[in-house]
Parts: sequence; C-alpha cells; structure tokens
Amino acid sequence: MLELGQNTAPAGDLIYDVTEANFMADVIEASNEVPVIVDFWATWCGPCKTLIPMLEATVTKAKGAVKLAKIDVDQNQQLAAALAQQGLPLQSVPTVVAFVKRRPIDMFQGAVPQSQLDAFITKAIEAGGGDASGGLDDALAAAEEMLADGAFEDAAQIFAAVIDEDPANASAYAGMARCQITAGELDQAEAVLNGVPVEISTAAPIEAAFAQLELARQAANSGPLDELKAALTADENNHQARFDLAQALHAAGQIEEAVDHLLDLFKRDREWNDGAAKQQLFTIFDALPGNDPVVLNGRRKLSSLIFA
Repeated sequence: MLELGQNTAPAGDLIYDVTEANFMADVIEASNEVPVIVDFWATWCGPCKTLIPMLEATVTKAKGAVKLAKIDVDQNQQLAAALAQQGLPLQSVPTVVAFVKRRPIDMFQGAVPQSQLDAFITKAIEAGGGDASGGLDDALAAAEEMLADGAFEDAAQIFAAVIDEDPANASAYAGMARCQITAGELDQAEAVLNGVPVEISTAAPIEAAFAQLELARQAANSGPLDELKAALTADENNHQARFDLAQALHAAGQIEEAVDHLLDLFKRDREWNDGAAKQQLFTIFDALPGNDPVVLNGRRKLSSLIFA
C-alpha cells in the first residue's frame, strides 16, 4: 500500500520559531524556495492559542509545500517596529502573513475558520508555484489505476488514506464506493456514499458514484439477453422489453447499444413509465466521464429528439 506522506519533512523543518536575528534568513530568504507563513503571536493572546494548532496542522498537511514561522511579538518588538516602517503594521495579534519570493502577498488578523485558513495557505502555495494538493492527486491517480486493473482492495486502502488526509475529498469517497461496487458489496458502497460530509454530497464524483451504484443494482436483477431480444423481436413496441433489454445490455458492458435502445424507446414514447427512458439515459450519462464519446453522442441525440 502507498503510504501517504512518506516523504514528509520533519516538523522542525516546516514549523519553527523565528527571532529578529534570523528573520531575514528563515523568512525572507527562505520564501525564495517555498512560501513561508508567519504567525505573529503573544503569550497573553487567547485567539492565538486557538489559531496556532490549526496553523500547525494545516501546514503539516501540506507536506513541505509551505512553512510556518512563529514570532512572539513581545520578545521581538524591534522586528515588529521595523515591519511597520515597511508598510506591514501589526495592529493586533494574531496577525498571519504569507511571504512568497521575499514579498508579503496576503495577510489576515484574528482567529479564522478552517475553511478560510485552508484557502489562505492554498493561495500562498499556488503563488509560489507549488502543488496545493500535497501529493493527494498522485495518490488518487495511483488508486484509480489499481481499480482499473482490478486491484480494488489495494485501491480502497489508498482512497481511505486520502480521506484520512482530506476528509472532504469527494473523489476519494467516490473511489471508495466504486471499490465496494466492484467487489459486489453494494450495501457497503451505499453506506460510504451516504456518509460523505454534507458539503460534498452533491459533488460530481459523488453523484457519478450514486449513478454507478444504481446501475450495479439494476445489473444484479437484469434478465437474460436472448430472451429479451426475442421478446422485442416478437413485438418491437414492447416498451418494457426494450427497457429491460437496455438494462441487460448495460450490465453486459454493451453501453452504447443500451443507450441506442433507450433513445429508440424515448423516440417511440417519451412519456412511457413517467419518462423512464430519459431518466435511465441520464443515469448512464452521470455514471460515465463527461467526455466519454457515448455520453457526448448520447446527449446530442437526446437533445435532438427533445427539441425535434
């Protein structure tokens, strides 16, 4: 299994105290190599005690893409005065400043919610030309490749590790669900999807995984292809047989053929069974990548029929 963060720098290299003596070297010069977040704090400051652990955790999560320098303003009053002369007044603590390429690019004062802190640090990393994902994109790509190769258990371990690193990663939750679907554990897949944080519950990867789950449940109950084809040959207006055949074709991996039958059904009777053909088409489209030729061609043909 891939261990996320196995190349993470030691905490002492990423998070450190800075004084007037080493400010130029450990903040200004260091920001040439990697963005440096500077936290101006004081021992008597209540909000500082809340913010510092959040800063440390967020910087650690970035795995070396950014550093955190902490400066006690009471112990470094001359530095605070010098920064004020340079147009960077420290009117209150905590004050947090992002330095990139020797320049302050952004700042905030007071304790802020985690979402704002994440956005602040992401902006600094991206301004420095770094990867704000902290390597998670590489891990997701590796997991997707394993899943495509049938190694769904190994893929599931990586998706779980990504979720541990980023509990709001919609792609990781969707990947975990697809591992369960591949394993035939449909109830477990549904539990994974129902358990995603509310803020990502409508994200595209989650909706795609729900569509794939629905199609997997249909596949488990689909009828024999030969019998359904025979029923449709006997009566080409047997809409139920055509619909059931489309489901069976999809279950057999013949997705384009399934789409064609559903388009034919929609053309014959778009209102049949409360518009079941169109709804099934949307489910298939949602389950596939948006740039899949089956999706592009199917959506184009469906639009032509709708507006004919």
